[in-house]
Amino acid sequence: MNKIVSLAFLAAGIVVALFGLSEMNSFTSDISRMFTGAPTDRSIWMLAGGAALLVLGVTGLATGSRRH
Repeated sequence: MNKIVSLAFLAAGIVVALFGLSEMNSFTSDISRMFTGAPTDRSIWMLAGGAALLVLGVTGLATGSRRH
């Protein structure tokens, strides 16, 4: 995987995870948590997507592309 693509995945993962954290602390999520005991599905999916992008980015940077 190209390092530029890995850095893009890493940056996108950070942004999406931060949006997920912000969504988890929103008024809508508070109302959902009051009735169901859990935050909204949107915030959970954003956190999961951000984590997946972070893993892809870190893995891509750790392995790198080796040319002989």
